[in-house]
Amino acid sequence: MTIVIAAGGTGGHLYPAIALARDFVRRDSSTRILFVGTRRGIESRVLAHEGFELVMITAKPVMGKGLVDVCQAVLSVPVGIWQSWRILRQQQADLVVGVGGYTSPTVLVAAALRGISRVILEPNAYPGLANKVVGPLVQRIFLAFESAASSFDRQKVRVVGTPIREEFLAYGADSQETIKPDGQHLLVFGGSQGATAINSAVLEGLPLLRTLLPTLRITHQTGEGDYERVREAYRTLGISATVVPFLYDMPTVLRTADVVIARAGAMTIAELTACGKPAILIPLPTAIYDHQMKNARAMEAAGGAVVLPQANLTGAALSATVNEIVSDSERWNRMRRGSLAMRRIDAGERIVDECYAIMGANHDINQSFRKAGG
Repeated sequence: MTIVIAAGGTGGHLYPAIALARDFVRRDSSTRILFVGTRRGIESRVLAHEGFELVMITAKPVMGKGLVDVCQAVLSVPVGIWQSWRILRQQQADLVVGVGGYTSPTVLVAAALRGISRVILEPNAYPGLANKVVGPLVQRIFLAFESAASSFDRQKVRVVGTPIREEFLAYGADSQETIKPDGQHLLVFGGSQGATAINSAVLEGLPLLRTLLPTLRITHQTGEGDYERVREAYRTLGISATVVPFLYDMPTVLRTADVVIARAGAMTIAELTACGKPAILIPLPTAIYDHQMKNARAMEAAGGAVVLPQANLTGAALSATVNEIVSDSERWNRMRRGSLAMRRIDAGERIVDECYAIMGANHDINQSFRKAGG
C-alpha cells in the first residue's frame, strides 16, 4: 500500500503528518509513505532526518501575498496538478492525505480526478483556506478542534485531535505531581523557524529572571536566522543555557521542561498537552485568521496556559510570569492538570482506522464501476 501525504511549509503542517505516517507504518510495516512538498518549506531538511521520502512539486502560497505573488501562485496551479497526477500514477497511490498549506490542494485535486481515496487533517481551531477549498473534494475531514467543524460538511467531519509522535505520548503519562524545588527548567521555542519577538523579550528579561530564579536552567531554540544574536547575548550576560537553532529531539527536551514559552501553532499545543506542560503562549499576530490566538485561548480556557499577546510583550512581564508559575507549586499543578485535560492520545489510530475503511469502500466502488463497464 502506498500513501501520499501532501504537507510542508512549516512544522505545524509537517509534524502532524509525520506522526500520522508512523501510525500507518505501525499498522502495516509494508506501507510505503511518500511526502509531497516544495523547496520553500522545511520538509527537505526535516524529512531527511525523519527517514521519509520526499518528492517536489510546483506550488506557491497565496495568503498574505501581494498581487504579483498571487498571480504567480494561481498560474502555478495547473503545473502542480499535472505534476501531482504523474506522481500519483507512477506511485500507484492508494490514499492521499492533505494537512493544509499551499502544497495540499493540487495533490488532492489530482487524487479526486484519479478516483483515489483522499482525506484532510485540520489541526487548528480555525481552518485554513487550503483545507476549506478542498473540503468538498475529500471523503473525510479530521479535526483537532470542534470549533473548526462549522466550516465543513458535518457528515464528513471527525473530531479526533492532532496526531502526535509516539515519543510524546510516552511522556504524557508521567505521574509527577509536584514541581522540582530547585533547578527548574525553562524551554523557549518559537516554532520551527524561531520567533524574533520571543527571542528578544526573553533576552530583555534575562537579568530579572536570573535574579528571581537563580537556579533556572534554560533551553532556547532560536531559529536559524537569530541563533548567533541570541547565543552571543547569553554569553555576554554570563548566563549558561543550551542555545540551538533547531530542536530535532523535541520529545526528550520537552519531557524535562517545567514551563514552556512558545508560539501557539496547532502542533505546539498538541505536543504541550500530550506532555501536560504549563505554558506561556505568545500567538503569532500575523497568523492567517488569527488562528494561533484561537488555539492559545483554547488551552488557556482549559487552565493549561497563560496567553501574552505579542503587542503587550515585555521582558519584565515575561520573566514575572515565568516566576509566578514555577514559584507557586499549587498553580503549577493546576496548569499541568489543565494541560493534560486537553491531551488526545488516539488521534493517529482513529484516523488510520477511518482511512482503511474509506480505502476499502473506495475499492469496492471502483470494482463495481469496472464490472458495469464504466
